[in-house]
Amino acid sequence: MSKPVVIPFETTLLVRDTCLCLHVQRAARALARRFDEALRPFSLTNGQFSLLMSLNRPEPPGMGPVASLLAMDRTTLTAALKPLERRGLVELLGDPRDRRSKRLRLTERGHAVLSEAVPVWKSTHADVDALLPGRDGPERLRGDLRALA
Repeated sequence: MSKPVVIPFETTLLVRDTCLCLHVQRAARALARRFDEALRPFSLTNGQFSLLMSLNRPEPPGMGPVASLLAMDRTTLTAALKPLERRGLVELLGDPRDRRSKRLRLTERGHAVLSEAVPVWKSTHADVDALLPGRDGPERLRGDLRALA
């Protein structure tokens, strides 16, 4: 039987203190909780809000562009759409140019929920931006995150 490899505790501390993935995950969870709480009066999660906003376009988008924007695969997008469809916020339409494809459209009710939620999102977002140091803190962070994505 081989002797198990023991990773020194110092390595654990190194990962805790320097791992970008860990720090981004922790920040993402904290932000998600903050926005989930802010959007709760509209019965939306932060992910649902982002999905609805991604559909707020002049022309109904296809599944591919929405999945790409939200950095999710089509299967995950399909699952995320189901509760929004059940609530009557989103509808799937056939694509007139490709029968195999679907287009996604906000319903009138979806637009109404978004119009109520956007001011709360803006206020919450301003609170988060204010936590970032320096005048360029929020923009710098957004730029850095875009670079990683």
